[in-house]
Amino acid sequence: MATIKEIADLAGVSRGTVDRVINNRGDVNRETAEKIRAIIKQLGYKPNPAGMALAAQKKKYLIGIILFSRKNPFFDDVMQGFSDKAGELALYGCEITVKRVAYHPQAQLSAILACLKEGVQGLILTPYNDDSIRTELNKLIRSGIPVITVNSDAENVRRLAYVGSDYYNSGEAAGSLMKLVTSGPVNLGIINGDNNILCHTQRISGFVDKLSADGRFKVVCQGESFDDDNTAYELVLHMLQEHPELNAFYFTAAGVYGGCRAIQESAAGRTIRVITFDEVPSTVEMIRKGIITATICQEPYWQGSRSLELMFAYLSDKTAEIKDFYYARLSVKIKEIV
Repeated sequence: MATIKEIADLAGVSRGTVDRVINNRGDVNRETAEKIRAIIKQLGYKPNPAGMALAAQKKKYLIGIILFSRKNPFFDDVMQGFSDKAGELALYGCEITVKRVAYHPQAQLSAILACLKEGVQGLILTPYNDDSIRTELNKLIRSGIPVITVNSDAENVRRLAYVGSDYYNSGEAAGSLMKLVTSGPVNLGIINGDNNILCHTQRISGFVDKLSADGRFKVVCQGESFDDDNTAYELVLHMLQEHPELNAFYFTAAGVYGGCRAIQESAAGRTIRVITFDEVPSTVEMIRKGIITATICQEPYWQGSRSLELMFAYLSDKTAEIKDFYYARLSVKIKEIV
């Protein structure tokens, strides 16, 4: 029976590279990976499950995962990606511990501390954009615990990698959509998730920059929903009462359903264009009702699965090639294709 060493010798690579190709862990040059797979096929190599299980028993990897609260169903899809990938990697000794926290730096700091007490060897999180979080993450990294940011990045943190959208580009895409679906003067209301979440503010920056050169567009009002439907409902209701000229809304995060209910109730019969993000069930409902014009999707399941795959690859092989950024593909959903 062929061995990994024989495959590595024939391919002119290390055994670690062959192992990464066999187990889909880490990044390997495409041509090299294809060459290794061709040799594997030619030799009829089959991994030994008993050997893999035995190797896994020798070393365990506990990875901490910290996501924001269950108020935002988007993170349920991210979590599913984590769970499924953890199931695949369980044979190799990979386990995860998960914390879901509120939008508050102290809540995230407490979750980080809880992960450390459990003995995690790596941490994957959606970081709150606050100095206390940045300080703590850099402290962890200096102590030898790698950090991967998922869905939103952290400024001035020496993390291993970021997995998620290019959020400035996402904002630009939303701006382009708004241009396409409107005509004449556009008076905009912007509903942000949280001004301390980097990805939310980047979505606003890209959106506003994309529209800034077009004199048709005016941002009339802005507010934060904190990913809460009730807060978004009250916020949009107030905006529509204070600014009856509003004829478009841009939602950067969750709280979309509550905001759209306010539009339904207070602006019935008016044409109001609405651009949102993600394909959660309540958003799909509002698209089908014609309240939301379009939503931009960002592969939440892939974000969870890919970030855990990368962390495990690094922990199990410090020579694994890990890039700084892994960007999700964007897609647009409208009424006809949800």
